[in-house]
Amino acid sequence: MKTNPVISVNNLGFPWETQDPFLFCVHHEDFYPKGNDDLGPLDDLKGRNLGSDFTIKDGYRMYHGQKVPGFPAHPHRGFETVTIVRKGLVDHADSTGASGRFGNGDVQWMTAGKGVQHSEMFPLLNKKDENPFELFQIWINLPKANKFVEPHFKMLWNEDLKIEKFEDAKGGKSEISIVTGKISESGPTPPPDSWAADLKNNVAIWNIKMDANAEITLPNAEGVINRNLYFFKGEQISIEDQNIEVYKGIELNAGISTTIKNGNKPAHLLLLQGKPIGEPVVKYGPFVMNTDEEVQQAMNDFQNTQFGGWPWPKRDQVHDELKGRFAKHSDGRLEDKNK
Repeated sequence: MKTNPVISVNNLGFPWETQDPFLFCVHHEDFYPKGNDDLGPLDDLKGRNLGSDFTIKDGYRMYHGQKVPGFPAHPHRGFETVTIVRKGLVDHADSTGASGRFGNGDVQWMTAGKGVQHSEMFPLLNKKDENPFELFQIWINLPKANKFVEPHFKMLWNEDLKIEKFEDAKGGKSEISIVTGKISESGPTPPPDSWAADLKNNVAIWNIKMDANAEITLPNAEGVINRNLYFFKGEQISIEDQNIEVYKGIELNAGISTTIKNGNKPAHLLLLQGKPIGEPVVKYGPFVMNTDEEVQQAMNDFQNTQFGGWPWPKRDQVHDELKGRFAKHSDGRLEDKNK
């Protein structure tokens, strides 16, 4: 008799609970109105706690943005951010001089390493219609040996992601978009200093989409692996006859293959898995180190150096509204997705 792979089921909060090597996962979904000439909401923003607006009002939040929603310049050290933009666009700028605009299925994987400032703003380019927006931001820890590597970011463009398609015995269809990890094929290569870059660490980030009443089996993973499944859209799924409602987090035994049966509405799930790093984690806001002393040093270093300063005219830098998707790296290399 097959053992139930479900270890526990929890409500999804804000942010979502994660396990080593993951530090943090947040799901943003906002329904922005038409944009104005500043690429912010056409709405009157009175009554909002601008600068720290995390309460949904009229269907959206401004986060730390004053005119454009998003996160103006802020520092990171000691970990990586993986930003999966399902809908809408993000404007990136950072202290190395790099910049970009990405979204609508694109993924940015940024290794903060020894320290970087970056801004992540959400320009509302559509002035004639609404600007729906949805993203995940996932933080992956770096082992002690890599916490002081040079900052680096890599674009995983929507067109280049591996999508594996599945059909069950009754014709129900599912698909998995692979940000990293392997099913029958490997996904894109992570940045070189990432914990995910070593295949032995079995790191996987998968976006799973299932038709109504479809069934899919996730293969088991060998070794000591943490695996979590986040059911964020749909109605109900079942695993080994255990019914699970939408907006739940499911800790799974990665050593057992997991068959998911979907209910009567299309379902969307996110899977995060990986071998734990197994080192002490000391977090203070945007700094993730191994000791209190290292966190204090990160704060001092940022105060003294600003991690290279801010080379952009605004802390909430947005790019020209006519620009399309692009990435300009600190070495001058340009990826232009509009060619």
